Amino acid sequence: MPTDTDIFESLRQELRRGTLILAVLAQLKVERYGYSLRQALSEVGLEIDEGALYPMLRRLEGQGLLTSEWREEEKRKKRFYRLSPEGEAVLSRLAAEWRAINDTLQNLI
Repeated sequence: MPTDTDIFESLRQELRRGTLILAVLAQLKVERYGYSLRQALSEVGLEIDEGALYPMLRRLEGQGLLTSEWREEEKRKKRFYRLSPEGEAVLSRLAAEWRAINDTLQNLI
């Protein structure tokens, strides 16, 4: 039988998954490479493992929400990501949805 801690961790991971997608899309209004994106998220209090971030970036790019390009910077090849026009539209809609959910939850909690 799962413990309260196990249940909490499972639910916390579910909650974080959606919010991290929204945060990643919001951070990619400005072009960034993976490590700089992780740093930017960390600076605002959102930690994300590389093992979660890079598959998410590939998935979002596959969905047409991001564009990417390989470039050399500081003698290293880095893949830079940015919102596509479709990604900007989806971010706008998701942000509105987030605000509506947040307002409702503020009244419930």
